[in-house]
Amino acid sequence: MHCHTTKLKLNCLVYIQNLQNIKRSIFAFLLCLPTSLLGFILLLLLFYNGFTVFYLHLPFPSNPQPEPANFSHENLAKNPLKKLPASVMNAVKEDTPQVILRTLLPLLQNPAITMTPINHSVVFKPKKTHGYKAVKRMLRSADNLKRFSTRVREFFGNHGCKVRFFMTWISSLKSFGDREVFSVESLFRSHPDACLVIVSNSMDSESGSLVLKPFLDKGFKLIAVKPDFDYLFKDTHAEKWFKGLKKGNVSPGEVSLGQNMSNLVRLALLYKFGGIYMDTDVIVLKRFTKLKNVIGAQTIDLETRNWSRLNNAVLIFDKKHPLLYKFIEEFALTFDGNKWGHNGPYLVSRVVSRVSGRPGFNFTVLPPSAFYPVSWSRVRSVFRGPRDKVHSTWLHKKLEQIRSERELASAGLGSREQWAAAAMGCCPLGWAMAVLGHATLPIPNSSPAAQ
Repeated sequence: MHCHTTKLKLNCLVYIQNLQNIKRSIFAFLLCLPTSLLGFILLLLLFYNGFTVFYLHLPFPSNPQPEPANFSHENLAKNPLKKLPASVMNAVKEDTPQVILRTLLPLLQNPAITMTPINHSVVFKPKKTHGYKAVKRMLRSADNLKRFSTRVREFFGNHGCKVRFFMTWISSLKSFGDREVFSVESLFRSHPDACLVIVSNSMDSESGSLVLKPFLDKGFKLIAVKPDFDYLFKDTHAEKWFKGLKKGNVSPGEVSLGQNMSNLVRLALLYKFGGIYMDTDVIVLKRFTKLKNVIGAQTIDLETRNWSRLNNAVLIFDKKHPLLYKFIEEFALTFDGNKWGHNGPYLVSRVVSRVSGRPGFNFTVLPPSAFYPVSWSRVRSVFRGPRDKVHSTWLHKKLEQIRSERELASAGLGSREQWAAAAMGCCPLGWAMAVLGHATLPIPNSSPAAQ
C-alpha cells in the first residue's frame, strides 16, 4: 500500500512538471512573436470577450392573448393580429342589404400592408427540409389531374346548374366535421338549384365519396375534384409564380402552404369558371342569386363609415372579371409566405383600394352585416346568454341580423334552446349528424323562400 501511494505521488509530480513546461513554452513562443502580431491577437480576444458580454438574445414574441370582449363597437377598424383563426361567417337575412359603393370606400392606411413587389429574378436556394417535402407532395401532378377541366365542365353541363358554387378543402378527410356539414347543407337549403364543386385531394377519393353520400342521397348536386394547378393558373400571373415554387425559386414561408394555395385557387376557379366561392365555415341564410360581382367588408372605420378591411371568405364574380385578374397578379408579385393573411384578406384589401374609381372595374363592396355580421373574436359570445345590459343589447342587435322575430321570441335571448331550434330549421341533416350521429332526419320539402 505504501509503495502504491508513493508511486501515485511521483506520477502527479511528473504531470505537474509537464504542465509547467508547456506553460513556459507557450509564454516563450508568445514573447518571440512580433509586437504587432501579438497586439492583433490580444485585440481579437478583447473583441470576442466584449461580444459575448454585450450580446442580447431576443426571444420570439409569444402568441397574443385573446382580447377581452368589448360589445360597444363591432366590426370596427383596429390593429390586425399576428395570427387569426378561421373566420365564422353568416349571410344576413335581409331583403335588400345596404350597399357600400366602391367609389366611397378608400382604404385606410395601415403599416401592416406592404405594396412592395417581390423580385422573382432573385433565385431562392431552398433547404432540404421536411417543409419542402410537403410542398413536393402537395404539388405533385398526376395524369388524372389533367381531367380536372373536363370533369368540372361536364358536371356543370349535365346537371343544369343555375348557380355555381366552389369550395376548397385542404385538410384531411377526418377533419371534415359537423361545421362543414352545416355549411354545405345551408348552401343547398338556400340554393336547391345550385351545383357545388369541392376542390380537394382528400375528398376526391373512395373515402371522400362516403362523406358526400348523405348529401347525394338527399338530391344535392355536388362533386369533389382534385385540383389541376397547371390548368387553373395557365395564362395568368400565377403560372410563372407556380413554376418558381415547384423549382424551389419561391420560398413557401412559415404559413401553411395549403392555406396560401387555397387563397390562390379560389381566385383562379372564379376567373376560369365564374360563380360563387365560399369557405367551409360559412352558414348561408339567404340566396345569393341577386348578388353580382361583390366582395364583403369585414371591418369599417367608425368615423368615416367606410370599409377598412375586406375578406375573401365569400366571393361572387363573373368569369374573367378584371378584379380577379388583379387579385391573381397581386398574389404572384407580392407573395409572402411568412405573414398570415398577407395573401388573403389583406391582398384583396390592397387591390380594391388601388382600383376603386378606375374605369372597367364594376364591383360592389357589401357592408359587414352581409357576410361578417359578427367578428371572429366575438363569435363565442353570440352563443351565450346575456351577461349584462350591454351584452344583452349587443346580442339582440346581432341576432336580429341573422334570425327572424318569431325565432327570437321562441326562447330566451341567445339560449341553447333557441340555437337548437335554429340549427334544426336551417340544417336538419347537419343537426342529425352532429347530435344524433346519423343522417336519417327527413328534410322538409318547403323552399328556403317559403320558410
